[in-house]
Amino acid sequence: MQSKRAKAFSLPFLLAFLLSAAALPASSLRPERLEFSEVWAYLLAGEERFLDPALPISDLGYFGAGLSSFGKLVGVPKRESLKGFPGRVHLVVAEVGNHALTHFCLDPAYPLRDALVADIVAAAEPFDGVQIDFEAVSQADYDNFFAFLGLLKRGLGAKTLSVALPARVSEKSDYFGYERIGRLADRVVVMAYDEHWSTSAPGPVASLEWCGKVAAYALGKVPPERLVMGAPFYGRAWADKALSRAYKYSSLSELLAEKRIEDVRREGGIPFVEYVEAVTVRLFFDDAASLHSRLSMYRKAEVRSVAFWRLGQEDPAVWASIAAAPSGAAPTGATTPGAAPSGTADGGLAGIQAFAEAGPATRLYELRTAPPL
Repeated sequence: MQSKRAKAFSLPFLLAFLLSAAALPASSLRPERLEFSEVWAYLLAGEERFLDPALPISDLGYFGAGLSSFGKLVGVPKRESLKGFPGRVHLVVAEVGNHALTHFCLDPAYPLRDALVADIVAAAEPFDGVQIDFEAVSQADYDNFFAFLGLLKRGLGAKTLSVALPARVSEKSDYFGYERIGRLADRVVVMAYDEHWSTSAPGPVASLEWCGKVAAYALGKVPPERLVMGAPFYGRAWADKALSRAYKYSSLSELLAEKRIEDVRREGGIPFVEYVEAVTVRLFFDDAASLHSRLSMYRKAEVRSVAFWRLGQEDPAVWASIAAAPSGAAPTGATTPGAAPSGTADGGLAGIQAFAEAGPATRLYELRTAPPL
C-alpha cells in the first residue's frame, strides 16, 4: 500500500515531468515507427556528396541523362560513382520543357524513337532500372508515349521501368492515364509537389490537403505495390512586387518623377539610377515535422512507397527519425498503442479523410524501409 509521503511526492513529480515533456520541441520527441516498402530518393550527378550510404534509401533515381537537340541520349551518369551505395540505382532520363523535341522522339513517323529506345536500353546495363521523366508530352502524343514505354519495357527485360507522372486529382486532367501506365510500368512515381509554382499565387509546394487528394486519386488508379508517392524537400518564395522588367522612356520618366529621383549617374556613358523599394517575401518550405505529417497521412492511406525530391535540399533533422526495416518485413502502420494497422477499416482511402479531420500530426514518425512486396 502506497504511503502518504509517496503519494504526496509522486503527483507533483508527475505533473512536472509532463509539463517539461510538453515544452520540448517536436524534433526532440521520440519518433514512432512508420514503415514503407520502398523509400526512393533522387540525386543529381555531381552532387554525390549529399548521398550517405547509411541513409535508409532502397532506391536511388540518378539524374543527368536527357535528350540532345537531335534526339540522342546524352548526359548518362557513371554508375561506378555510387559504389558505396547498397540499394538499387535507377537511371533517370528526363525531358521537362521541349514539347517539339519530345514529339519528334515519340512519334513513330520519325526515325528517332527506336534508336532512342535502343540507346536507353544499352545505357541501362549497369543500372537496376530506368525511370522516364518526360514532362513535355503534348496531348496528341499521349498514345505515342505509351507505345514508347511499351517498347522500352520489352527492351529492359527484368530491369525495373518506372515512370514519373505529374500530380492529378481527377480523370479530367489525367491526360497521361495513371491507370494504363500503372498496368505497364513496374513503378509509377507521382510527383506530388508544385501545387504552387514560381508564377502562381503563393502557397505550399505540397499542402497536406492537396496531397491527400492526389494520393486518393492515385490509389484508385495504380496498384498499391506499384505506386510511389513523391514528397518535396524544397521550398519556394514569392515577392509581392515583380521589379525586373523593361521600361520605355515615358514610363521611366514617370517612375523617376514618382520616386523623386534626381541623381542620374552614368556607367560607360549609359545613364542609370538606384532607388530602394520595400518588398514583402513569402516563403513556404517543408521541415522534418511537416514531412512526417505528410508521410503519416500516406501510410494511413496504405501508400506503400515514397520518393523524395531531392537529396541535398532536405532539413537534416528528417533523417534522425529514419531507420531501415528488418529484412523480410512488410510495411506496417505506426506502432503507436491503439493505432490501426494496415488493412483495417481505418486504413485505405478513409485514412486520408480521417487525417484531414484530425488536423496535422503533432508527433514525429520514424520512417523505415521494407523489401519490395
